[in-house]
Amino acid sequence: MAEPQDGARALQVRLGYAFVNQALLNEALTHRSAVNQKTNGRKRAQAKGAGSNERLEFIGDRVLGLLMAEWLLERYPGEQEGALGSRLAHLVSRATLAGIAERIDMPTALTVAAHEARAGVCTAANVLADALEAVLGAVFLDGGLDPARKIVRQCWKPELDAQARPPKDPKTALQEWVLGRAQALPVYETIGAEGPSHAPLFVVRVTAGGLAAEGRAGNKRAAESAAAAALLAKLEGKPNG
Repeated sequence: MAEPQDGARALQVRLGYAFVNQALLNEALTHRSAVNQKTNGRKRAQAKGAGSNERLEFIGDRVLGLLMAEWLLERYPGEQEGALGSRLAHLVSRATLAGIAERIDMPTALTVAAHEARAGVCTAANVLADALEAVLGAVFLDGGLDPARKIVRQCWKPELDAQARPPKDPKTALQEWVLGRAQALPVYETIGAEGPSHAPLFVVRVTAGGLAAEGRAGNKRAAESAAAAALLAKLEGKPNG
């Protein structure tokens, strides 16, 4: 398995950007478990999140939102706020970010605690999504908006090209499906949580139209959306549905 340092170098090649301040990239790729792990039997005396990618993820989220909104305005000059908002929500969603992070092989560049690596945290959707945003934040701080814009347009192009029409949120689509058939509104229920405390996986069940489905994600809202999408697929495939 490649060392994180090798992965970080390869990641810069794939992104087409070489950091002037390599410490920013290292921070962007450092999961908090690697900061908080014990050294010589004593926990490092650092504030929560210090040295990890959480601060860079905070700014990277804003950088992504700005650059994506700018791109959508250019790409769809005739669309109104509602349609643009639907496109934006999909393009900055955890699932989309995790998929892009996988595609650029970000798991091989992450620095995590050994026990978390064994548990597979490097491939967790929320960890990958946060790391991708952190890298964008690091690029912005290192080189400004122009290189960050180039990376966004390079990495998100397949997802944007796939949006022939503004996507509907699965919960909205499911609600419209049942209301269009004069049926009761969907009922969502959180039935459990899995995984470690820093990377929980919520399990949500939704019931509507006489069927039920489950969804799993790093937060309840995303789990509800996943459950709604799964149930909608069932309902639309049901005879006379």
